[in-house]
Amino acid sequence: MASDKIRLGIIGANVHRGWAPRSHLPAIVASPEYELTAVCTTRQETADEAARQFGARLAFDSYQKLLACPEVDAVAVVLRVPSHYQITKDAINAGKHVYTEWPLGATLAEARELADLARAKGVRTAVGLQARVSPSIMYMKELVESGYVGEVMSCHVSLSRGGLLERTSDRTWQRDDALGANTLTIACGHTIDALRYVVGDFSHVTSVVSTQARQWLETDTQRMVDVTSPDNVLVSGRLANGAVASVHIASVPWLGSGYRMEIYGREGTLVATSEDSPQIQEVQLQGAKARDKRLQDLPAPERHVYVLEGMPSGSPYNVGQMYYQFAQSIRTGSDGPPDFDTAVGLHRFLDAIRESSDQGSEVAVP
Repeated sequence: MASDKIRLGIIGANVHRGWAPRSHLPAIVASPEYELTAVCTTRQETADEAARQFGARLAFDSYQKLLACPEVDAVAVVLRVPSHYQITKDAINAGKHVYTEWPLGATLAEARELADLARAKGVRTAVGLQARVSPSIMYMKELVESGYVGEVMSCHVSLSRGGLLERTSDRTWQRDDALGANTLTIACGHTIDALRYVVGDFSHVTSVVSTQARQWLETDTQRMVDVTSPDNVLVSGRLANGAVASVHIASVPWLGSGYRMEIYGREGTLVATSEDSPQIQEVQLQGAKARDKRLQDLPAPERHVYVLEGMPSGSPYNVGQMYYQFAQSIRTGSDGPPDFDTAVGLHRFLDAIRESSDQGSEVAVP
């Protein structure tokens, strides 16, 4: 790299909608490891607008132009899931380090191909499973591994989010299950990945993947649209370490109850809660040892905080944590944030959940 800072390009930088303006763009501005060198949208005027607002030096109206730019060392692919595969593949072939949002691909096959290609080309990768870099979730994992709860016997995680029945037309594309962006892949993917990160992998699962609302109202067109994407996912199973686990991830019509992960062991209890998914919002961690009468707050220690004080709270925070780890991975070649191989493992696990639901029986997790 020509400078001390990693020169980053963000593909999907429209400032009016999407995940990039809510998280990636403000996170990069607050990350001293990077220079926001380039932004890209499908129209030059919106690319120019993003560049002005966030201080990028270059603006492109096609991702191919950005990938051809020798001033860009790494790229972030922050687009709708159906676009992830081809753009990420082209970025790898262009020799860029790549941070792609989760899900990595629309299918396991796409994710596996991208992981294999990145390994062959020798580029560093990151996938947007940001719950794994939440300071409280990292501390929860540390406490489990250090014996705070003793032998893990059972665990439960739930997430319910409101807004199932209505959405604007620019978001109703998610109604198509085949496009890969739904409650199973996104809400369940992020939430169950955090559970697996803390307590370990599942060995067997029995699941129900259900579409309870088969139509949505497009609020701006007042049109009802048919839905095939699942909105409720229930999983029960056994972990590789012998503990039992249950999961319920739901998109509900109106007000949801938020996020809760509970770990119960022979020596204690840990509970993590948040108003929304753990990759998006700050997580509160509490714990109790044997015979304690109530849960006590367990603030995450500073060793799990990578970002500077200027990092905005909310959606940008864990994205900033990811970018710090990604920078260390690029600079040193060390293990960094969850990468494309991590994504392949989660894609495979979600396929096992769907297979169990389709078959109506327990399945082994590969």
